[in-house]
Formats: sequence, C-alpha cells, structure tokens
Amino acid sequence: MQPGIHLVGSVAMADSESVFRALTAELAPWLRRIPDGETGERHRWIYWQREMLLNHPDMELDPEAAPLALYQWDGELIRETELLRFRPGVELSTVVFETGYGLAAVDSYATFRRLRDEGVIPDGVRFQVCLPTPMASGFMYVSPNALEDYLPVYERALIGALDAILAAVPHDELSLQWDICQEVLVFEDYFPSRPDDYRQQIFDELARLGGQVPADVELGYHLCYGTPKDEHLVMPTDTAILVEIANGIASGLDRRLDFIHLPVPKDRIDNAYYAPLAQLTLPNNTDLYLGLVHHDDHDGDVARIRAAHEVVSTFGIASECGWGRTDPERVPGLIKSHRMAAESVPVDT
Repeated sequence: MQPGIHLVGSVAMADSESVFRALTAELAPWLRRIPDGETGERHRWIYWQREMLLNHPDMELDPEAAPLALYQWDGELIRETELLRFRPGVELSTVVFETGYGLAAVDSYATFRRLRDEGVIPDGVRFQVCLPTPMASGFMYVSPNALEDYLPVYERALIGALDAILAAVPHDELSLQWDICQEVLVFEDYFPSRPDDYRQQIFDELARLGGQVPADVELGYHLCYGTPKDEHLVMPTDTAILVEIANGIASGLDRRLDFIHLPVPKDRIDNAYYAPLAQLTLPNNTDLYLGLVHHDDHDGDVARIRAAHEVVSTFGIASECGWGRTDPERVPGLIKSHRMAAESVPVDT
C-alpha cells in the first residue's frame, strides 16, 4: 500500500485556493484530508486570538503579572508577552469571545467545495479544520491569576465556533483536528507554573473537546512542541511524554479516534527516541502519523522512517508542525519532500 500523508495545518501561501491547488497537485494520491493552510491573519497560529483578546472590552493587561518570556529550545529569547485578565466586575457568564474560527472555516469550505466540483480536489478527501484548545491561548496570553476563569469562557466560545462549522460543512466531508501544543509544554514543565493536577485537567479538557465532535465527523489530534520561529520551544528527550498524552486521549474518549500526529526532530534517527512508541495503546482503527519529514533532507527522512519502523510497523508520514511560519520559498520543497518520502519508503496507514 502507498503511505498516507498528513498535513498538519498551516501553509505559508497567500490564500486557501493556492494551498488546495499546490497540495493536491503533488500529494493527492496520499491525502485523506486537506487543510486550508490557515492563511491570512491565522498564519501565526493563535496570535490572532491575542489580538482579539487585547481588543475585547472585557479584557485588560494584568499589571500584577510578569510578562511571559518565550524561549526557544536553544535558549534564544523569542519574545516577552504581557498577559491579560478580565476587567474588574465583569460577569463571566455574559462574556462572548468571537474567535473567528467558524467564519474562516465556512469561507474556506466554499473554496474547497468549488475545487472539488472542478476535479482539483479528489472525491473522498475530507476538508480538514484545525482548532486550538482553550489552554493554548490561556497559557500563552492570560495571567495565571485569571486562567481558571478564562478557560471555561474561551471553551464556550470555541465550541460555538465548532457548532457553526458543523452546521455548515457536511459531516461526512469534515475532518476536525485539535492542536495540542501548550498541554505538551505543560507536561514538559515549560511555563513558570502549572497546577498540581495538570495531568487530569489536560486529559479532561481533551476528552471534552473530542466529545463535542459528532461520530460521523473524523476526529484527530496533533501534538506539538511549539514552533514560533520554525524551531521547537522544547527539544524532546524521546517520545515518552507524547505517548503518555496520546494514550490519555485515546482512553478518555467515548467516541472513535481517527488519527493522531506526533513530531520527530530532524536529528533523531536513534532508537532511543522512538522506543517509547512501543507503549502506545491506540485503538486498531486509529491512524498514527509521525512528523518526521523535514525540508530538503530526503536521506534523513528515509533514515527516520526506518528507525521508527523498528518500533511501530504501521504509520503515515507528516512534517513536525505546520508550515505557516516557515519561509514561503520553502513550501514547494516541503511538498516535494513529502512526495519523495512517500514514494521511497513503504509506510502503510
């Protein structure tokens, strides 16, 4: 069988039509779903949510909270971000966040449907929508003093956006991916503080979000170590934490888990990185995608695939993360890298 290719979400291109056309031109035989590229104001993943919060009448900067210093894995300071809180006296039950995710997906789906009708996108390929979790913007942009209040309010808004998507896109054409980044970083103890029961809080959140996706919609999760400058915030020692989270997701869901994506750093062709994958307890009908394809590194891609094969026999391939913050000139090369890897190594899904 030909290997399956999963595309994490963002693509550094001008618009969704350009993304759909570029991806299907070379990768159509291996695609089960296709994202719109998270173009425009979404190209920096959740940063546009910070701008929404900054401009929200119920939010303000918290003068009592220290800015969040965002460091890359190699110690480089990427930025310091002032954190937000609710204004005094705000009634939380009345707060409405307009996330914009629903409108963006509905607009992209119209383009998807037109290109599918034209034969550009093959029949049977699903429209992939990627959504962040409440903890994503919470840990990045909200004061620890306000986080407990913020998370349920933002989750309510996020589910509202999901409901709008579910109403607009036929369920048998939709694939919903939850992007799991800050939760992975919490497990890695990246932030200045974390709750004592962080594991339970995270698994409860991920189960609730998955439970909001109807059974006739494809459901997946992308696990991530953060790539604000196309480099990890934390360089993982191995796949142990990813496996713990993946197993927690699978065991916590009351519905089918269709796919899960785990990242692989470029320099990891050693058995030690992949060894914990032997402890994965995914259901038989869940597809595993390993993010081991890197730009212009075909020999490395093949080596990483073969190293992973020593532990897990069945998986599809992907890149570590989305391509929204990479150099746009690298996008054709990334697409080519996926095609070459798929053609070179027999990886089944």
